Amino acid sequence: MPDHVHTLLEGTTDDADVLETFRVWKQTVGHAWKRRTQAPLWQTGFYDRVLRESDDTRAVVRYLLNNPVRAGLVKDAADYEWSGSSQYTFEELAEHAGRLESELVIGRPKGLQLRTAATWQA
Repeated sequence: MPDHVHTLLEGTTDDADVLETFRVWKQTVGHAWKRRTQAPLWQTGFYDRVLRESDDTRAVVRYLLNNPVRAGLVKDAADYEWSGSSQYTFEELAEHAGRLESELVIGRPKGLQLRTAATWQA
């Protein structure tokens, strides 16, 4: 997305600290951006959401993959160059998520605000 980022991180060991990992990632990227542009990267008003065991990861993955389609950046979610995973192919993610919006009639009710996991200034 041109003005925000979505990430889905999963700890793979019992002692994994996903919150600390994400905090360090945001700090590192933010500092590098500021050194390069002299402008802050992360805006206030963003939020990080922690998924619980009972949360449906399929719905989250579907939302993440469909977001560029809903934003009008691509017609098919598979065409968005910034979608990806270090663990799974796009096809595996799409299969896990279920049907993607590129396969459905796309429409968003008026006034719907999409919330983002984290945002930055473009």
